[in-house]
Amino acid sequence: MAALLHYIVFLSALVQGTESSIETLKRFVPKGENVRLDVQGYAKLNNIEDLKWTFKKSHTLVKYTNESSTVKVYTKYQGRVEFSEANFSLVLKNLQEGDSGLYDAGVSGEENKDVAKYQISVQERVVTPVLTVNSNSTINGNCKVTVTCRGQNTSVTSSCNSSTCSQVGGESRGAETSTVPLLSVYVAGGFIICNHSNQVSWAPNMKEIETICASNSKPERDKENQNYNVGIIIIIIIIVGCVLIAWRKLNKGYKEDSINTEYATVRTPGNSQIGGEEQESPGPASPSIYSEVGQPQLQLCELSHHGGRRKSSVNGA
Repeated sequence: MAALLHYIVFLSALVQGTESSIETLKRFVPKGENVRLDVQGYAKLNNIEDLKWTFKKSHTLVKYTNESSTVKVYTKYQGRVEFSEANFSLVLKNLQEGDSGLYDAGVSGEENKDVAKYQISVQERVVTPVLTVNSNSTINGNCKVTVTCRGQNTSVTSSCNSSTCSQVGGESRGAETSTVPLLSVYVAGGFIICNHSNQVSWAPNMKEIETICASNSKPERDKENQNYNVGIIIIIIIIVGCVLIAWRKLNKGYKEDSINTEYATVRTPGNSQIGGEEQESPGPASPSIYSEVGQPQLQLCELSHHGGRRKSSVNGA
């Protein structure tokens, strides 16, 4: 019988404890932002003497006295909190990482109990991650890219194709419930995307797969273009050389014809002058003086003629 009574008392206490228990609500707040903490069921709070908001059960932020309707904000939190007498809510301002922890509201009077509980986690906004291409290759038209994404004290390396990414080696990352920023690498819309996130913010970085794969074949295209350009230059040099050679030959032939025309002469019967010397006059271009067959005979005749003149001069002397 005594054991039964103890069991009934235990169940009664358990039921009462369950009915009076308050769920702890989690809130993630960006550093420097404000957050509002509400008291659910505030309208049913009757016959209370006062209500207090506390931090980690050891620091009182605000105390509200119902009888006098007075609000006391403790020195450490003056200018950092706002209390509403209408619904007993509390606004925390400009939260810093040191403000993370358990906040609760409790009432005293006919019954002492907690009426609100919040677990606050203050986090900095994440920065844009650095996405680096380690290697890329194209086989049978399929491009494979290995990338490393780096964030705040964490990194992940992945191998990606046009549709999916898979992790390579170990990965440094926190659980989803942790305050450690998370890194995730995936493919969407033709881009490799690295998303750096925590519970209050996210920042992506991305690279286009087609651009990465195109850069892999660029050296081969450059080599082909270089060979093509060299071939064109060689052809141009050959053409210019042929033109110069042809022009020189044509110009040389023209000069030879001019020289032959200038020095070509013919002998005429009536071109003798006083003193018995004969003069040459220009003739047609074809009978050049260098090509006359009778040239030696002409020179002998001139020598004989000049010799006769010398003899006549001696005799006359």
